[in-house]
Amino acid sequence: MSEEFSTDAVVIGAGAVGLAVARALTMTGRNVVILEKNKHMGMETSARNSEVIHAGIYYPRGSLKVKLCIRGKELLYDFCASHGVPHKKIGKLIVGHTGQEDQLADIMRTAADNGVSDLRPLSSSEMTKLEPAITANQGLFSPSTGIIDGHQYMLALLGDMTLVRNAGVSRIARAANGWTLSVTSDGEDIALETNLLVNAAGLWAQSVARLTEGLTHIPALHLAKGNYASLSVKSPFHHLVYPVPEPGGLGVHVTLDMGGRARFGPDVEWLEGNDPAAIDYAVSPGVTAKFTPLIERWWPGIRQDMLTTDYAGVRPKLCGKSEPNADFRIDGPAVHGLPGLVNLFGIESPGLTASLALGEYVSGLLQN
Repeated sequence: MSEEFSTDAVVIGAGAVGLAVARALTMTGRNVVILEKNKHMGMETSARNSEVIHAGIYYPRGSLKVKLCIRGKELLYDFCASHGVPHKKIGKLIVGHTGQEDQLADIMRTAADNGVSDLRPLSSSEMTKLEPAITANQGLFSPSTGIIDGHQYMLALLGDMTLVRNAGVSRIARAANGWTLSVTSDGEDIALETNLLVNAAGLWAQSVARLTEGLTHIPALHLAKGNYASLSVKSPFHHLVYPVPEPGGLGVHVTLDMGGRARFGPDVEWLEGNDPAAIDYAVSPGVTAKFTPLIERWWPGIRQDMLTTDYAGVRPKLCGKSEPNADFRIDGPAVHGLPGLVNLFGIESPGLTASLALGEYVSGLLQN
């Protein structure tokens, strides 16, 4: 016999986005329960990324990605400052070489169209002054790009909200006033009734959606793995350094953690199949050999023996390898016709930056 509980709202998924959504709903006066299938919060996408606060430079004008990234960036810097979350607005260099002038000009135009007013071009000598170790003909500088301690951010978001860990959802059924979820947590069966339900399960969002009675609007999932390598010597960098973007990602770049440790990545490795349970997060030893010539294009001082394999993350993408990058997809009642339900699909980069804005957006959809 299962225990029965009721609440105002349930959020499935305790990554950065799910926690931010739960916080936004809590701030409207609702009682919120967060369900996480893993032992701890944020163990998947939220723990396996570059921990960068993005400026909103690259995304198509009018897209949810750019709107929520720019709004989220403002909210995130304010939240970090007010909640003591470690972060630094250290800035980012985008390095360009001969023949990439048009691509850099396109990035400048896209940033301006998106309302990013602080991106500025740099000459070779200006870039060398900022980062003496790099070699480039030209570039761009984004002063509002930063870094964050993602784990401390999620702890601050969680606060004193109710988090049920090891919570597996097996069925989501319609009820008179919302939804009833069949949940198993640490061997205990729970029937959880809620007025509002948000699926923020990241890699598992499509799997959760398929459990939902009456839901047919479920997009295909594509998995793109990104591998990272760390620098085993003292970092010569003071800013983030990125190449011109490549299809599927932003290219192998260098980011710094809060202690100044440098890591390179991610690359883009499209995975076969679409089952998150089959993901192998191991990083191939060959990654260091793959990364070295890519980094050498803008940092001639790199040697393969300076790199060690680190970690990998996987993006839940809504586009395949040969397709244009897809936008976030946030399906509320106006899309699927089911009251009190929001599904978040394809929440990849800049999901961490956009998380607080995503919370606002989802809360707004459920106000109506």
